[in-house]
Amino acid sequence: MTRKMTVSKAVERYLRERKPEVSRLTHRNHKYALNQFVEWSDKAGLDDISDLDGFHIHDFKIHRRENADINEVTLSNNLSVIRVFVRWLGSMEVVDSDIAENMILPNPDDDARNDKIEPDIAEEILEYLEKFEYATLRHALFAVLWDTGFRLGTIRTLDLRDYYTDEKYVEVHHRPDTGTPLKNKAKAEREVNLHGWVCEVLDDYVKIHRDDVTDEHGREPLFTTQHGRPVSSNLRANINALTRPCHYSGECPHGRDFETCEAAAMEQAQRCPSSVPPHALRRSAITAWLNEGHSKELLSDRMNVSTKTLEKHYDARTQGEKRELRAEVFEMNNG
Repeated sequence: MTRKMTVSKAVERYLRERKPEVSRLTHRNHKYALNQFVEWSDKAGLDDISDLDGFHIHDFKIHRRENADINEVTLSNNLSVIRVFVRWLGSMEVVDSDIAENMILPNPDDDARNDKIEPDIAEEILEYLEKFEYATLRHALFAVLWDTGFRLGTIRTLDLRDYYTDEKYVEVHHRPDTGTPLKNKAKAEREVNLHGWVCEVLDDYVKIHRDDVTDEHGREPLFTTQHGRPVSSNLRANINALTRPCHYSGECPHGRDFETCEAAAMEQAQRCPSSVPPHALRRSAITAWLNEGHSKELLSDRMNVSTKTLEKHYDARTQGEKRELRAEVFEMNNG
């Protein structure tokens, strides 16, 4: 015999059971999304949760999309919570377990994704790496990318001999004949200074975690895997995985459960709405340098991008940030 229960009572029971199992933020996000579902069910006449079927889920999705001021990312997050809740109902034999598995979640457009990472978040990631993944490939990779704003293709060109630990810089070379061309070819060759803290991480990476290998051309890459020079997809996957909030903070701002989240696996990390791909990391690093007051001309050389392109595609500062920086440069904040 199917147990009869109102939607609100079922939600209350679910939240009470999950409270000791999830973080406070996850519980709060689940509570918010499920409260929306309870409000809708009252209006839709869904009095008994055991009557829930796929049409109710579909109607709720349409209701949220058409009547709430939310984007597709938020809608997808809301429905992810509902799916976890419905799976719980299935485990309690209150509803058919197939309902949750047959749910179709929106696939948010790329335009709805984050395309920037703030300096305080980058600092939080670096603190996490310092504590839990010190001097690993991922740590060294993120540190260099954040410090230099390099493209992934530039990272791949670096050989061990291109890194000058005492002088604290790397040489960037265009080597198309041995598999590592630069986007802007020979014009992109340059020497790029590194901060001391980055060199400390790199030095320890080379000593501890770098695989002592050569690539198919007999060169010794700076960044390696057990099989030689990493491919771009490998490096990209590491950055996508690292920049998921659940990875470096243990919290999910989207109300997802780690056990059921499609972005939990490294190969699907880009499906996390908050993960940041390497090119967005480059854009964010350039913006951070600009906010520190560095000139576009010097950054143009460092990042190998024209000042025109830098202004159009890489300067993500708000008008307020630009105004505050001008006030600081012109010493207008002192009264």
